[in-house]
Amino acid sequence: MRVFLSTDMEGTAGVVDWGQVRGPGSEYEYYRRQLQTEVNAAIDGALAAGGTEFLVNDAHSTMQNLLPDELHGHASYLSGKHKPLYMMQGLDESYDAVFFVSYHGSAGATSSVLHHTYNPRAIAEVRLNGTVTGEAGINALVALAHQVPVVLITGDRTTIDEAQAFCPDIEAVVVKESVSHNAALSVHPERARELIHDAARRALARVSDIRPPAIPLPAELTVRFHNRAYAELACELRGVERREDKVVALRNDDPLQLYRTFIATVLLSRGVSE
Repeated sequence: MRVFLSTDMEGTAGVVDWGQVRGPGSEYEYYRRQLQTEVNAAIDGALAAGGTEFLVNDAHSTMQNLLPDELHGHASYLSGKHKPLYMMQGLDESYDAVFFVSYHGSAGATSSVLHHTYNPRAIAEVRLNGTVTGEAGINALVALAHQVPVVLITGDRTTIDEAQAFCPDIEAVVVKESVSHNAALSVHPERARELIHDAARRALARVSDIRPPAIPLPAELTVRFHNRAYAELACELRGVERREDKVVALRNDDPLQLYRTFIATVLLSRGVSE
């Protein structure tokens, strides 16, 4: 069985501050290794359930956070910018399962530690078919396009709740309970690895019973920006319409094209001055 693993970093046990997930720095070096062990735990669990091939898409910040020679299971490693499909680059219909490791809550989830959605400077909230969603729900559009089930997610409880709205059968691992934007109660890293390993094994063992993401089509993403300049620029893209002063809507029958349009709005927003 082939497994596609998309990994962020803010959802790692113990992570509560941007300095821990952005290098260089001693804190970052420590927490990148904690992330590495959680990714490897997921791979180990999948191996125990019959996983045979793994592609790890390093999708956090500079997208070069993991140590390639320390990836278990002889996983292939996709790193660096720019990836046209961003956090989901590399996924296609040949895969049997998708894992989301170390994910975080959405921009609208103010109680979730380090909450944001793709570009925290620009995006205030995203809704998928009217439901507030984070990166897990948005990224699930690509899995839906290829009819691959998303079977595992790890992070805080808010992250899990947001993902289950679109992936109701997913195996979920809560490695920390958020207290605020910069505080959380985490399980011990060793316990986090145990939980992730066991959930990955369970997920792959029942993969045939897990459906692709439950996202009715045509699907609509509504994006609320922090200021109107981002919304104005997004409307230059085909298929994007203005809904409110700071809100745009993206709608498409094709979930992959919808995701591509969203990523284009994200990349455009990075070039706009406040």
